[in-house]
Amino acid sequence: MAFGLAATVVVAGCASPGAGGSGGAGNGKKPELSATIYDRGAVPQNEGTIEKNRWTDWINTNGPANVTFVAIPRNEATQKLTTLFVSGSAPDLVFEFSSVLRSQLYAQKQLMPVDEMIEKYSTTYKALLEKYPVLKTVAKMPDGKMYAFGKVNGLQTNHALYMRADWLKKLNLPVPKTTDELFEVLKAFKEKDPDGNGKADTYGTSLAYITNQVLNAMFQNSKWVVEDGKLIHDWERAKAATAFKKRLYDEGIVDKDYLTDKAGQKAQQDWVNGKLGMWGGQTGGPGWLQVYESLKKNNPSAEVIVIPLPKGPYGQFSPIINNPVQLTAMVNAQAKNPEAIMKYVDFISSEQAGKTLGYGIEGTHYTTGKNGCPAFVDKDKAKEVTYASDYRMLYSPVLEGKCGKYAETLNLDNKTEKEYYDLLKMADEAYLTPERPIADITNPEHMPTLPQDLQLISTNTDKIINDLWIKAIVSGPSYTPEQAMAEAKSTWEQAGGKQVDDWYAKWYAENKDTALLKDKLYEFK
Repeated sequence: MAFGLAATVVVAGCASPGAGGSGGAGNGKKPELSATIYDRGAVPQNEGTIEKNRWTDWINTNGPANVTFVAIPRNEATQKLTTLFVSGSAPDLVFEFSSVLRSQLYAQKQLMPVDEMIEKYSTTYKALLEKYPVLKTVAKMPDGKMYAFGKVNGLQTNHALYMRADWLKKLNLPVPKTTDELFEVLKAFKEKDPDGNGKADTYGTSLAYITNQVLNAMFQNSKWVVEDGKLIHDWERAKAATAFKKRLYDEGIVDKDYLTDKAGQKAQQDWVNGKLGMWGGQTGGPGWLQVYESLKKNNPSAEVIVIPLPKGPYGQFSPIINNPVQLTAMVNAQAKNPEAIMKYVDFISSEQAGKTLGYGIEGTHYTTGKNGCPAFVDKDKAKEVTYASDYRMLYSPVLEGKCGKYAETLNLDNKTEKEYYDLLKMADEAYLTPERPIADITNPEHMPTLPQDLQLISTNTDKIINDLWIKAIVSGPSYTPEQAMAEAKSTWEQAGGKQVDDWYAKWYAENKDTALLKDKLYEFK
């Protein structure tokens, strides 16, 4: 059985007095650093804890520093790290995906620029910058200096729209090419007993979580769009997406309790139980393979395809893709040993560390598969490694070529894994093309961060406006998408939203030729 690994790491050192010091550098002793690590609750009990286990021991044995790892709850990472910085006890090296937090810390002068330490002390990471100079571009802040380390993922899918092909065949329906055709297909999935059990117990799709995000992409409901060469705050696309969802809701094509399914668990369960005809999920990692395995176990005759998003009134788009170039680590301005930090970054971003923390020890945890890529020996050995993926957040999967993609870790001798492999290839073909670009103007991590006063306007109105769109979906004829749009625009304007619109428009006008916008993302294919 072969498994893939998600790449997510958080590393941080302690900024309290004395932390991150040389630790005897120059006298034969390794320097001391502290580093945070996301705690996802995924470490098997017999493996230890996320702070101390076989892989933290491996890092400290083989790396250039003695690292003390500090657990950061993944779902509370921004809050926890903010608290650490405010209290003056933040780590030396902070691994975190949030561009918003990074911008805030930069504005507060809490971060150290990394240009000098790269130039003086780096070999491995410096070579990565030379090979992928865009990594340097995205790491620069307004003062022209780099304030983050990152990795190159290459072009990979993230979300996908899965559909029951056997239901299409049974009802003699084609794969929908437009949103109008999609509505008719989903209605048939609800009304024409596609599972053949004689009961009215199926839904066309769901409005929860990822499926909802994919439906928004279908209508380019991404808030900011480019029209006539200018970035504008769009409302019409939000209205169109809401109207489509309202039709699904009003005709009972979706579960009307979807608002309670915030994480999409109910929708996922309906999918694996064979009660949904279309479902939005992710494409990478063993957890999503397990969803497919559950579906096939419960419904052995199920046939699934990944479909391109049907064309809507504003064009044809794709769901969000993984960020090809991702910033993942920052240095605390109070860190005492930049040389030790840089040497650790070189180590943890190296091929040796990336491969070991991704697949384990060759011969013990993995062997080389028929495709030339690492493949886990069995499920038990995989469990000894998969929790370690968050230690390799600075490793660039693109350096592995095809082996850096989750699909290549699957066991093609296993029928179910081969089917899932084929689905991932369908997703690549459907979504990794500029002919059907992502709906957003870029990956959200590359959007600029608003000044704090403008961010407050956006934050304070987001939920209010989103609730208006939801109200339009669930209120029948008493509250329409047109009414929701009018009220949403009024709410935005009264809160000072025009200042936000003007700021983004000015940013786009000044940076559209140099920013990493959607057209440049596809150059990584």
